[in-house]
Amino acid sequence: MTSPGAEQLAGVNERDKRVSHRARAKDYVELHAQVQSSMNLLDSLESFLSSFQRDLSSVSGQISELQERSRDIDGRLQSRRRIEKPLSKLVSELTIPPALILTILDTEVGEPWIPVIDDFEGRLDTLEVRTRVKAARDLRDISEGLRIVAATKLRAFFLALLQPIKDSVTTNVQVLQSSVYLKYRSLFSFLQRKAEPVAKEIQDSYIAAARTYYETAFRRYIRSLGWLKSRVTEKFEALVTLSVHQGGSRLEHERLSYAKIDGPSVILAYMADDKTHKEPLEAILRSLFLVLMDNATAEYSFITTFFSFQPLAPVGNQENASSTPPLSPDHGVLDDGKSIADSEARTEVAGPNLSMGRNGLGRRTDMDKRARNELVNLWKKVFDPVLEYTKAFLVSVVEPRPPATPLLTMVRLTEAVLAEVQKRQCSPLETFFFTMRLQLWPVFQKVMTEHCDSLKKVAEKPSGYFAKTNPTTDVMVSNICQSYTVMFQSFVLLTKEAEETMIFSNLFRLQQELDKLILRHTESITDPIARATKRSAIYEILLQGVIKGSHLTQHPKVEMELEYWSEKEQSARQTILSTGQRNKVRQ
Repeated sequence: MTSPGAEQLAGVNERDKRVSHRARAKDYVELHAQVQSSMNLLDSLESFLSSFQRDLSSVSGQISELQERSRDIDGRLQSRRRIEKPLSKLVSELTIPPALILTILDTEVGEPWIPVIDDFEGRLDTLEVRTRVKAARDLRDISEGLRIVAATKLRAFFLALLQPIKDSVTTNVQVLQSSVYLKYRSLFSFLQRKAEPVAKEIQDSYIAAARTYYETAFRRYIRSLGWLKSRVTEKFEALVTLSVHQGGSRLEHERLSYAKIDGPSVILAYMADDKTHKEPLEAILRSLFLVLMDNATAEYSFITTFFSFQPLAPVGNQENASSTPPLSPDHGVLDDGKSIADSEARTEVAGPNLSMGRNGLGRRTDMDKRARNELVNLWKKVFDPVLEYTKAFLVSVVEPRPPATPLLTMVRLTEAVLAEVQKRQCSPLETFFFTMRLQLWPVFQKVMTEHCDSLKKVAEKPSGYFAKTNPTTDVMVSNICQSYTVMFQSFVLLTKEAEETMIFSNLFRLQQELDKLILRHTESITDPIARATKRSAIYEILLQGVIKGSHLTQHPKVEMELEYWSEKEQSARQTILSTGQRNKVRQ
């Protein structure tokens, strides 16, 4: 059972609670209102979130669509970037700039034309290739008109350049070639590729003008050399005749120097005007050969450079044609001025000391055989008359035959010129000088044969009862020996090879005939000692003559020659000693 105190206490607590609840009822009402408001807010937020989720899904779809469009646009942009440069280049190539058109139509040909024509030709080639492009077809008539105008102006320009050559042969053609023609080489190449008939006309006009120029100049130069040649009184004489008329001979070093390219200056045409001026034959021929070599090789270099066909080089990689040091006009002056017959003005031919370049003007080593033959034929058209004049002059030099030493000097000169022409790679001129060399050797052989025959005739004993004797004297034999030693020294100085059959076989024959002459000359002396003494004296003359020139060369034939005559001289001395001893024993 519950006690009354407990129940009373419980009642009190209940009343207190009720009083407390009544006191806080307002707070509960406010709290309820707040909860209700929060519930409403949560319902509203739930509705907003649902709406936001729906909107977010829609935006996400749009973003995906935009990303797809962005990737597509980016791909198209990359594609257009890849074709931008080729397309820009194509548009640039298919257009003709106004500045280019104005240059061709309104200006005269000059240095500004060089890059303009190169650019124009590149555009012409592009238009020809892009025939499927409508823009290229639309420009065809305009480009063709410009091509015709350019070809017409270039034709007049190049033909006008020929006027100085046609008017006067005092024009230094090598300077004109290197400073003018080669500078405009690319313009002529344009004509070769785009206006072939015009290029052919210019080429033919140049060849005709150059042919007249060189023919006139060399004809007059050779005429002047002919006047000098007519004053030469020296002619071939056999050793026997030479010893009687001139009393022997002497070694002339200055004349041997005419066998080399690097030597005395060439003869100038005006020198022939002085009637007292004289030159040896080998000097006259040397001047002609050197002037011919320099002018012909220079012209060959120019022709193979200027008239050779060249494809158009890519833009930016074109190389300028190499210019060549001009030939100085001071090195070869002829005596006439106008390139017409019977003119009496001054003429100028380039001299031998300078050339269009030893290596040539841009040698075309990769040129095919057909193209090179065409260029060689062009050169021949220019120089054929000159070569004929030179051939005729050479014939006049060797007929009547000159002495052996000048003749060998001419042979060596021809060989030196031939070697230099080979270095300059002028094949047609090389063939010409090789022919000249072949023409000189037989003449030399005939001269040496006559020398040997003359000694043989004197050295032979007369046979038959009515045979005529060939008397010899000490002076005559001494002069022959002196002439022989001078000839031997000259031949050795003119010969570099240790063994050269054409030279030393003839000297050996001459040596043997001279030995026979000495024996025949002294055999009439009955006293053995006197005979041996005379032979020893003659051999001594030969030894001294050979020794005199031995310091000038180390040629092995000198030692052999000294050894041969030394043995002869020692044999004569031994004969003197042995005969003297025998005579003493008999006494």
